[in-house]
Amino acid sequence: MSKALFLDRDGTLIFDKHYLADPAGVTLIPGAAAAVHLARSLGYKLFVLTNQSGIGRGLYTMDDVLRCNARMDELLGPPFPIFEGMCIAPEASFQESRYRKPSPRYILESIERHQLDPAQCWMVGDRESDVQAGLNANIHSVAVCTGKHTVEEWSALALPGVSIFSNLPEFVATLR
Repeated sequence: MSKALFLDRDGTLIFDKHYLADPAGVTLIPGAAAAVHLARSLGYKLFVLTNQSGIGRGLYTMDDVLRCNARMDELLGPPFPIFEGMCIAPEASFQESRYRKPSPRYILESIERHQLDPAQCWMVGDRESDVQAGLNANIHSVAVCTGKHTVEEWSALALPGVSIFSNLPEFVATLR
């Protein structure tokens, strides 16, 4: 069985620019590209889960998100494809959803489809909904401090079973 990282996009791989719809606004978080490539070299399959409520709110389209994702891939660099899969949840928080985090559905489906070992899978994100998706899927959950919360704020939340790291590169370095 394989191992995997499930990664949030905004606040984990790229800076969260609140309803990002223009690929020109995509900026990688420092060290994200090196971390992604190190994880791949260590044998991890990579997946992205991103809540994009701006689609459900009518602020931008799925095509806008796909263009932003393509820009992120370009900035992360080859080899392509970088990710085994990507889940874009277009619903706003007030709309019914199947894949919007904290739902574990995409993680569980990916574990089955790609024959992943849940004991060697991690969900990494900057929001409570990210880490809760990992906990709901019974995989490891990692909170990074490059988005919504600082180390102190994550610590104050005291979420059982969640490891806290300053950023994605710091976490990936522990996988060696």
